[in-house]
Amino acid sequence: MTEKIKLTKLEKAWVMYDVGNSAFTLLIATLFPIYFDAIAQQAGISSVDYLAYWGYAASIVTLIVALSGPVLGTLTDFKGLKKPIFFVSMLIGVVGCSALGFIQSWLLFLIVFVIAKCGYSSSLIFYDAMLTDVTKPKRMDEVSAKGYAWGYIGSCIPFIVGLCLVLFGSRIGIGQMTAMSLAFVIAAAWWICVTIPLLLQYKQRHYVIAEKKMIKSSFIRLASTLKNMRKNREVFLFLLSFFCYIDGVYTIIDMATAYGTALGLDTTGLLLALLLTQLVAFPATLIFGKLSGRYAARWLISVCIIAYTIITLFAFTLDSQLKFWILAVCVGMFQGGVQSLSRSHFAKIIPPEKAGEYFGIFDICGKGASFLGTFLVSMTTQLTNSMNYGVGSLVVLFIIGFILFQKSCQYTKA
Repeated sequence: MTEKIKLTKLEKAWVMYDVGNSAFTLLIATLFPIYFDAIAQQAGISSVDYLAYWGYAASIVTLIVALSGPVLGTLTDFKGLKKPIFFVSMLIGVVGCSALGFIQSWLLFLIVFVIAKCGYSSSLIFYDAMLTDVTKPKRMDEVSAKGYAWGYIGSCIPFIVGLCLVLFGSRIGIGQMTAMSLAFVIAAAWWICVTIPLLLQYKQRHYVIAEKKMIKSSFIRLASTLKNMRKNREVFLFLLSFFCYIDGVYTIIDMATAYGTALGLDTTGLLLALLLTQLVAFPATLIFGKLSGRYAARWLISVCIIAYTIITLFAFTLDSQLKFWILAVCVGMFQGGVQSLSRSHFAKIIPPEKAGEYFGIFDICGKGASFLGTFLVSMTTQLTNSMNYGVGSLVVLFIIGFILFQKSCQYTKA
């Protein structure tokens, strides 16, 4: 029988941060682009330039976090530094999120968006690294799964409130732009409020003793880790595998919206489809967390990769709105499982006192690799003149990721 895990007070506090930051994630995928489109149109920016500028901003965030994440992560491994650096990163994201709703300049909006997204993304590095401090290795899979699961459902609360303001605010005299501004503030308030328990209860248990020249020492330690990474076969192969399959996961999520647009779904339909994915992901991720008590994470991750390979092949055949909704459900079934189990699996195969450093590298292989799948889809689409072939090409990433993951599992019992 699988032992039922009751979360400790600290584990619950850690899970709550997923609930808080996920509200920002959902806004980025939904209302942020709509709001930016509105102020860009007011400034006479064409739709082509709008998409390009939005893409440039997202790329700048990826580059900044990819370059700074490992160094900051290494720095947070020193005793007493993880929580304050995490707090500053989170606060930058929260303040930036609130401010975005009051900006009318498209250029200033993008600048603040980059700052806010950098704060958000950096906070996740340190948050993931906290997993080694808040729970024990045998509980990591389920605790990590509960974080993602409650994050999916929790993010819907401020989102639905904000969406209702946007759709029905006019009935009580609130304009659409004002409603969107309020939605940003509500998400930011939700984010910081549910983070308070973690800030009050978290204590860094695993750490490296601080040295006089901490920043210089951080660079030296990071360089040493990267140099010796190939010798640690389980970590090295897993990161290569994660680089491939998680990029395929993120690309499918992004391309689903593009497919919906091509199929003629309106904005409301796309938002509802995204909500459906979140709602399905909640119980599905909890189920994967429960299964991790009976089956090894390496088997469950393998199942998720295979499932995404099948999802990709199904996406290749998309030609109706019904199939689009089926795709949304399927993505929700495995999205949280592969993300949460990958996080906990990695946490179990790294030195706990160097969690910040290693999760900084982990973040590069996750968010930093996001260009690969979109580039593959774009290139294949242009070469074949078919969007379906473009999305179908992602199968290659999942196959490579699966093979590398199986090889990494030969070196670990996690």
